[in-house]
Amino acid sequence: MTAEQQVPMGTGFGLRTTASDVLKGADLKGKNAIVTGGYSGIGIEAVKALAAAGASVTVPARRPDKAREELAGIPNVEVAALDLADLKSVKAFAGSYVASGKPLHILINNAAVMANPETRVGPNWESQFATNHLGHFAL
Repeated sequence: MTAEQQVPMGTGFGLRTTASDVLKGADLKGKNAIVTGGYSGIGIEAVKALAAAGASVTVPARRPDKAREELAGIPNVEVAALDLADLKSVKAFAGSYVASGKPLHILINNAAVMANPETRVGPNWESQFATNHLGHFAL
């Protein structure tokens, strides 16, 4: 595709757009969301905006206690254990969520690790690739 073929979408969103701006006016009551990495950075802002719009949000976390601490006071949010670098953990979380009977309407695969020492996990996967890509794919 050449530059001449590219056309701005005209969304009105830009560099300073926040998660709350994107969801302004949205009614997400009765909707369920999962946000990986939802207890810091961009993820926690997405969680706040989704919850403020009425969604019930599940935040799977490698460190559930830390996630609960960071998310305290945000309504309609629950935390569950999940280590994206561990396929058994991914299967356990997914199985538990499915067993809850709650339909999933929104999935934000936000969790990531960066610049960590090279280590191997599971079937000899590089841990950063496993966490950032393979774990989300399995989920």
